[in-house]
Amino acid sequence: MITRRTTLSHNIVAFCRFLRENGLGIGPDEEATALLALAQIDMADREGFRLALRTVLCRRVQDQASFDKLFSQYWKELESAVDSKIKDDPNKRQQQKPKQGPDFNQLKSWLYGNKPSKETELRTYSVQENLSQKDFSLVATDDLAEVMQRVRELSLAMARRANRRYRKTHSARQFDLPRTLRKNLRRGGEMIELAYRKPRKNPLSVVVLADVSQSMDLYSTFLIQFLYAFQTVYRKIDTFVFSTGLHRITPALKNHPFDEALRELAETTTGWGGGTRIGASLQTFADEYLGLVNNETLVIILSDGWDTGDIDVLADSLARIKARARKLVWLNPLAGNPSFEPSVSGMAAAMPFLDGFAPVHNVESLRTLDKWL
Repeated sequence: MITRRTTLSHNIVAFCRFLRENGLGIGPDEEATALLALAQIDMADREGFRLALRTVLCRRVQDQASFDKLFSQYWKELESAVDSKIKDDPNKRQQQKPKQGPDFNQLKSWLYGNKPSKETELRTYSVQENLSQKDFSLVATDDLAEVMQRVRELSLAMARRANRRYRKTHSARQFDLPRTLRKNLRRGGEMIELAYRKPRKNPLSVVVLADVSQSMDLYSTFLIQFLYAFQTVYRKIDTFVFSTGLHRITPALKNHPFDEALRELAETTTGWGGGTRIGASLQTFADEYLGLVNNETLVIILSDGWDTGDIDVLADSLARIKARARKLVWLNPLAGNPSFEPSVSGMAAAMPFLDGFAPVHNVESLRTLDKWL
């Protein structure tokens, strides 16, 4: 629900959040710039107000049409919105009932703007739980929007950090205070040795291969949302999905709002939500797309490892990818379970070829990617 805030700046931040919830790649930097931009215009000029925000908040040409539609919707609804003080009044709150997690049909229904038509009986949980720690498969329907927002915000923050990576240098380019302090600890803190840094010339390129088979349904949508937001900032990324076959979806993620991209992919990608042939899919990648991989490429596989195909093909394909990539990392949502062991045939065959293996089952676990980027 859109809620009227007490100041214009709070309403602008809320508007940015509304845009973010509807697929635009907006982070704290854009919010701050929007507030600065509004200080330079005549606030009585509604068209100037709209154009100033659109200039700052639209990173891509294809975002402009979505922005205009969302701008009109937001500020129109804001006029009749409930004041936030009423909403936040503890005397007005009603005790919340325990919520239930969604099935994949509910998740897709929410993404496409429809209210869920049924309730699924999964486990209940306390409303006090930290959503960032909540397993994606157990997120309650009422919390989907909040979790998606957290996924987007984390993705944008990580992409910006990856773009700003530095490397050490002996020439005086930019003073590196943290490394200078570390180097001088043994000298009692006296600044005798100075350290400098400069941006890396070639950030790692990233290739992601995401499993969208039936066993991954309740995870794939969150992970693709993460990748969608990530690529709005970090351009050197190629995304593929696979189930019984491999499909390159980079153009779809770059050229459409998230909900439209997801709908198009679900409708046009053969095998979405079906069986899993990881080996055959990776073999297709090795045969047709291995030119995307070199010693400056991080290859990430998102899958639970359940393969119904030929395990020897899986091992051979991973060996070919590993030989060219800088790093090969496998993220498995099932690994979030403390009792997990990589014992299924596909996962066991993959382990010898991996530079990294980690869980990817909730918002917090997505931070794992940061150390490899």
